[in-house]
Amino acid sequence: MVREILIWPDPILKQKAKPVAKVDDSIRTLVKDMFETMYAADGVGLAAPQVGILQRVIVLDTTPRQPESKPLAMINPELIALEGELTYTEGCLSIPGEAEDVNRAALVTVKFLDVEGQEQTLKCDGLLAVAVQHETDHLNGTVFVDHVSTLKRELIRKRMKRLKSERDERPSAS
Repeated sequence: MVREILIWPDPILKQKAKPVAKVDDSIRTLVKDMFETMYAADGVGLAAPQVGILQRVIVLDTTPRQPESKPLAMINPELIALEGELTYTEGCLSIPGEAEDVNRAALVTVKFLDVEGQEQTLKCDGLLAVAVQHETDHLNGTVFVDHVSTLKRELIRKRMKRLKSERDERPSAS
């Protein structure tokens, strides 16, 4: 099921997500819905808070730009090593139409649970490293515009508020 993606500055996006206590069918359903939502929005990553669920769950698929990678669901992801630095022009499904340069670690090692509840460790580089950091930020109540200047952030905030009010004024499809 495709879920609605919250638009920043929705207050839920500023909250810290809670760890998943048990990987069960409800979490697997959430992961499935998040993949469907991310693909419908043409994204490479999505965090549960972006669909209004304050749990530490992210989905990623960088295969269009990194054919060697595969779709990933990470439950309770934890960045355990950061190396190097790169600047990447990031966008966000919760901040549509906007993109800004953000400095990130070039290589990250992440520990997480998969959809079977098994612990995994993965070393990521390139777009996958950026996406893991971006989505993990969401779990901590941070969006990519928190990494840019106050002026840029305020201009984007005004555009997002206008977009959100336009979205809210549209008649629903029901």
